[in-house]
Amino acid sequence: MPKGKLTVSKTNKLTAPGRYADGNCLFLVVSPSGAKQWVARLTIHGKQTDLGLGGHTYTSLEEAREECAKLRKVARNGGDPRTERRKLVLTFEDAARRVHAGLLPTWRSAGHGQRWLASLEHYAFPIIGERPINTLGPSDVLSVLSPIWTEKNDTAKRIKQRMASVFDWAKGAGHYAAENPLTGLEKALPSVRSAPIHMAALPWRELPKFMGELSRREAVSARALAFLILTATRSRELRGARWSEIDGKTWTIPADRMKTGKEHKIPLSAEALSILESVQGIGDDLIFPSATRGSKSERPLSDTVFKALMDRMGYQNLTAHGFRSTFRDWCGEHAKADREVAEAALAHSFGSKVERAYARSDLFQRRRQLMSAWGRYAKGTS
Repeated sequence: MPKGKLTVSKTNKLTAPGRYADGNCLFLVVSPSGAKQWVARLTIHGKQTDLGLGGHTYTSLEEAREECAKLRKVARNGGDPRTERRKLVLTFEDAARRVHAGLLPTWRSAGHGQRWLASLEHYAFPIIGERPINTLGPSDVLSVLSPIWTEKNDTAKRIKQRMASVFDWAKGAGHYAAENPLTGLEKALPSVRSAPIHMAALPWRELPKFMGELSRREAVSARALAFLILTATRSRELRGARWSEIDGKTWTIPADRMKTGKEHKIPLSAEALSILESVQGIGDDLIFPSATRGSKSERPLSDTVFKALMDRMGYQNLTAHGFRSTFRDWCGEHAKADREVAEAALAHSFGSKVERAYARSDLFQRRRQLMSAWGRYAKGTS
């Protein structure tokens, strides 16, 4: 064996993170987590590119050398080994894109689908994207998750779930024979305790003052934020509001715009109805359209419009979603509203599964009284 080449014994003993050369473009890469992967560093169309050849635990040194030699020959002859491999096997990236395409129609927004794929493009594809999915194992998915598990735990958990979906699909489609490598993987990752994140909220006692300041602003965004507060809704639910959803003193938000996926009827207070009257004629379809119109249709307000508005008002620490907490605190501390009524007003589920099974009513009439009292308080008339 030529001097400097790796041996089976040496590769078994290597633990320090790094890239170890075997020669002829073949390397063994040891990640910070201890995972070991064979990599072929090839010049493809003038650009150096790393192609994964399999994990050390299930791809032998000899197998890695043989595969590297095949790919090197293709590259040397002017071809693209990545294209040749795709003709024979399904890569992780190919599988992920197929899963993404299949899930796309099921998501409520295109943005969610974009974030799903973008996270894998950023964190997973550079490491295992070019690898045949049937060669991947727990050590490979660990090499994706370990570098971000502690510092970006929420992101890492989402990526873990998305990779698990890809492997579940591959197994069902016959492209992956082993058990899902994500199953039970958290045992090999450090425990991370994360404190709950609460949206910044305005104390309920300060709401009348805030609403007074808001009423002195003429922008559509100011009217929209006031309506959001008076109806205790979420930003997405409000920004997509249409005149066709208003029926007398009731606003019905369709299921496809609700976080719960269920239609939600909101009784409108006199104060909320007054805002609707003030914006009539601004939009033909949308109640609160953006000043920037599309070529053929109205556009909803941007998802950043309320934060920008509150920044201009000097309330840099608030979020639109936080006003739901303001409402809930007012319900409990001031209005002394029954818990089930307050939670129904927020379109939250409440009680145990048994309680929810028998609680068929949406408590609409009791919510009408609560929202009327909320409107009067917010406007400083009670």
